[in-house]
Amino acid sequence: MKIVVLAGGKSSERNVSLSSGGMIYRALKSKGHKAVLLDVCLGYEGETDGIFDKDVDWAAHVGAIDEDIPAPEMLKNIGGEGDGGYFGANVLKLCREADCVFLALHGADGENGRIQACFELFEIPYTGTDYASSAIAMDKGISKDIFRAYGIPTPEGIRLKKRDTEKKRIPFPCVVKACCQGSSVGVSIARNENEYIAAKEEAFRYGDEVIIEQYIKGREFSVGVIDGKALPVIEMVPKMEFYDYRAKYQAGSAVEICPADLSHEKTEELQGIAERVFEVLRLRSYARIDFMMSESQEVFCLEANTLPGMTPTSLLPQEAEAAGIDFAGLCQIILDNAMKKQEQNV
Repeated sequence: MKIVVLAGGKSSERNVSLSSGGMIYRALKSKGHKAVLLDVCLGYEGETDGIFDKDVDWAAHVGAIDEDIPAPEMLKNIGGEGDGGYFGANVLKLCREADCVFLALHGADGENGRIQACFELFEIPYTGTDYASSAIAMDKGISKDIFRAYGIPTPEGIRLKKRDTEKKRIPFPCVVKACCQGSSVGVSIARNENEYIAAKEEAFRYGDEVIIEQYIKGREFSVGVIDGKALPVIEMVPKMEFYDYRAKYQAGSAVEICPADLSHEKTEELQGIAERVFEVLRLRSYARIDFMMSESQEVFCLEANTLPGMTPTSLLPQEAEAAGIDFAGLCQIILDNAMKKQEQNV
């Protein structure tokens, strides 16, 4: 199959996306697919005829993920004039020529449904869930409202915009997070008023709305879901205060245990909630659901990730491996799901 692996972009998770894209590209090549890796905003300026048959290592330029999150101000300047708007040169052209686009995008426009909606209009097959469920899951405020409506346990919290007056305060310590980011971008723990003010200022760098929620002291878990069926539970044990951006992508910054050391009953509870979240958010194909478990063993769902990381340290591939699915096999399953969806829509 001819496949465009789409990565990069202007998200704060740009470097993570490029790493995911590089690994997915190599995995698809190992399966015999004619894959091309493109940065969604930079595109490709060269001759496109026969591009899927070129003997080129499209991932040769992809390096390790930096420790620091790219500044929003720097990301705005990525790209230029291409096919128009957000897309780089020849991106839409090549995506329309491909049999499928494998989305390796994370955060912002990559995961909030906008690109998925564009592809729907152009009738371009793509991996992952659809534009509506992408938008809902990416907005932590909306997804938490849905969790509460369906009885899914989630930390107590409020939504706050820059100009809002705080009518309700969450007691310290509390967690302040950007409403529409992933990879713990714009997330801080505030234990006093000064830290709270600084945390809000940091979170507002990434959008006009933030989530302020109850701090859960305990263990952190994640559960991948493929086709509505939960994978083995993974536990993340960071070597710092919490499982932040650095802990997620710098080797040795956290210990990840899969399958997690849990009782059979707790394992089933987490997996059951993950499958329920997948259902109520109307997700398709695959996702990863994140949890905290308090010291009293109470489970809280934090969020759903509709395009979870596929980097060397990412959680979903580790969970799949524990279920007997290697990385290339996982990519093939995701690709097969996209093609099945396309066949059903024809």
